[in-house]
Amino acid sequence: MSDFLPQELIRQKRDGKPLPRAAIESFVAGIADGSISEGQAAAFAMAVFFQGLEAEETVALTSAMAHSGRMLSWPAIDRPILDKHSTGGVGDKVSLILGPILAACGAAVPMISGRGLGHTGGTLDKLDSIPGYNTAPDIETFQKAVKEAHCAIIGQTSDLAPADRRLYGIRDVTATVESIPLITASILSKKLAAGLDGLVMDVKTGNGAFMANTEDACQLANSIASVARGAGLSTNALVTDMNQVLGRSAGNALEVRETLDALTGTARDPRLMTVTCELSAELLVLGDLAADLESAKTAIDAALESGAAAEAFERMSAALGGPSDLIAKADSTLPAADVIRAVPAPAEGFISTVDTRAVGLAVITLGGGRTRADQTIDHSVGFSEIVSIGEAVGKERPLAIVHARNEAEAERAATAITSAITISHEAPPDAPVILTRIAQE
Repeated sequence: MSDFLPQELIRQKRDGKPLPRAAIESFVAGIADGSISEGQAAAFAMAVFFQGLEAEETVALTSAMAHSGRMLSWPAIDRPILDKHSTGGVGDKVSLILGPILAACGAAVPMISGRGLGHTGGTLDKLDSIPGYNTAPDIETFQKAVKEAHCAIIGQTSDLAPADRRLYGIRDVTATVESIPLITASILSKKLAAGLDGLVMDVKTGNGAFMANTEDACQLANSIASVARGAGLSTNALVTDMNQVLGRSAGNALEVRETLDALTGTARDPRLMTVTCELSAELLVLGDLAADLESAKTAIDAALESGAAAEAFERMSAALGGPSDLIAKADSTLPAADVIRAVPAPAEGFISTVDTRAVGLAVITLGGGRTRADQTIDHSVGFSEIVSIGEAVGKERPLAIVHARNEAEAERAATAITSAITISHEAPPDAPVILTRIAQE
């Protein structure tokens, strides 16, 4: 390992000393090939957790993990290669809408996403509700789908950033997940390996986010943006509100249906579309597909209103094994729950607060998420027509529609979402959904 034994590198970081790039690269190579033991990797993660990393060290760690496996390139695609990543939320189906929008606006989007984590939903779990859609294709199929549809959303493959996969598994069981340098390196290593030209980060904050504190979210957003740029990837970041469900649904097939409604214009939730369009606009500017954010938003509106974005979603579905006529046949194609009923409001008034994490946990309890990695998911369950903060409720407007496997589970879910929502006599002031923008001007 260069001039360093593994234990000496761990000792140096334990004592708060900076690590040379070559030593980091050798250590990461050892994580990937197994020559670094699990105990050594855990000790390194704990040392970083307590001592942190300087910016140069984080860039070195990120780049080394990206280069620990296959690095993708896209010579056959004459489009900017763009992507977006979110730190996770409840009802967050932005990726499903954003990818097709960008494809319709001249970009190629090879998006590598994840499954649900904790109380948050996963993009792959949502896509798994589409019959035939393959979220785990081989690299060649992935590249072919991006070339044909200009957009493909899949899971991490075994040969992309393998050092990250092993280190993350160790962090997950050693209480070292919540380290900003390690989170930064984990996210960006996969994005660098995907061969991107531009990236936008959606860092969520609020009671439904992992970074509940806005100051912490801004610190993470700044870290990701600066480290990405240091590694040669043009990156901007938005810090967005997750103090309520994003959109009107939470649950896998229900969120796909809301995605299709948003793409076709059947129904568009204002907060969901604001986040989606702002992130999309950042990417169009980063990819030199628009001169500025305003012209980017004009192009986005045109892609939505012309139907080009909706068509891009169906092309992506078909390219990865799903139906090519999903939009027309959504009702008969997407799984539906056996029990569907309204959750009545316990009083008349205005929604003042939502315990968003509790809503996410209620979806898991319904069977729409996992409490163990080996569990299967019921893609049909969840909530639709969820109220938003400031909305009036009463006899004519329930809190949500619950979709469940049976009456007993529907009743428990109704109780959970009722407990998660506070009703007041007056509407609270409007709160912005975009809190901070971090961009390289």
